[in-house]
Amino acid sequence: MDRILKRILKRINNSGYEAYIVGGYVRDKILKNKTNDIDICTNALPKDIIRIFKLDNKKQDNYGSINIKINKYNVDITTYRKESDYINHSNLKTEYVNDLKIDLKRRDFTCNTLLMDLNGKIIDFYDGKNDIRNRIIKCVGDVKEKLTNDPLRMLRAIRFSILYDFKIDENIIDFIKNNKKLIKTISYYRKKEELDKILSNKNSIKGLEFIKELGLDKVLELDYLSVNYTKDILGMYTQIGISDNYPFTKQDKNTIKKINTIVNGKEINNLTLYENGLYLNQIAGEILEIDNNTIKKMYKKLPIKSRKDIKISLNNIVKNNNNCYNNINEIYKKIETKILNRELNNTKKEIINYLNRGVNNE
Repeated sequence: MDRILKRILKRINNSGYEAYIVGGYVRDKILKNKTNDIDICTNALPKDIIRIFKLDNKKQDNYGSINIKINKYNVDITTYRKESDYINHSNLKTEYVNDLKIDLKRRDFTCNTLLMDLNGKIIDFYDGKNDIRNRIIKCVGDVKEKLTNDPLRMLRAIRFSILYDFKIDENIIDFIKNNKKLIKTISYYRKKEELDKILSNKNSIKGLEFIKELGLDKVLELDYLSVNYTKDILGMYTQIGISDNYPFTKQDKNTIKKINTIVNGKEINNLTLYENGLYLNQIAGEILEIDNNTIKKMYKKLPIKSRKDIKISLNNIVKNNNNCYNNINEIYKKIETKILNRELNNTKKEIINYLNRGVNNE
């Protein structure tokens, strides 16, 4: 165990409390994966953690978890709690307990119940280590209760299965198939968080196939047939026809629209490269299965990459267009297109000759 993590646990222990690393870090340790997101569970209350680490109260979230960032680690320290009653699939009440086993019982899957103590010893109450070795996702306790209380766990099961190439327990599969409408009760924000994690994974295509196989594409308001993997998540969203109800930023929506425009044109050319830049064309190229090196070479050879590269000033354009300021943008566009199509050399003399011939008469 890293000395930084050991020091955190030791500090809590020395203050008279239990403390264990739980969940993802331990799971990934067994799978020989690295993670810098650390979850620690303890019987110390949030106010005790704030006191022990001399933190600002603002470090506490509404769930009573304390966040500490130390070097490369993002650490969440959470007090033992019990599974309270759910209202409309939301656990609105936080009830702290002093019993580690009660806290573990509320967790979603057995692979996320493993603990590691100060000495690096793994503690396993729910046979999670065996399930990890057998590469299977199983619920902690009753499947119906777990997934009904929080339907987002259905998407989490799919995410973990593609992230680690695990199978999903048949009881979970059966529940998902028969209760998929519960996903409609999840907020679009939370659904997008899970979709983000699924789509950003290298096995995302498998995840999308699994979502369709389980019939979740409709309840998630997704529309896709075949999808090609792109390293940029917006390239993935471009292909799956996602509902406008999902919370995308204005910039994200604009990026998706631009990628779609390139893809719908079914080619990467000088004009698409000039208008949208290299990066968006590279994303579109992944979707269209166009070699990335070819795209980069095309971009490098562009005669102009932006309007400022054109060898003529606005004043020259106006002067050689009978001092007319009307349709300047349209004239620029024609000059750009001519240069990009290599029908016009990018020199002041040739552009002026082109203007004098009467660009507006074309």
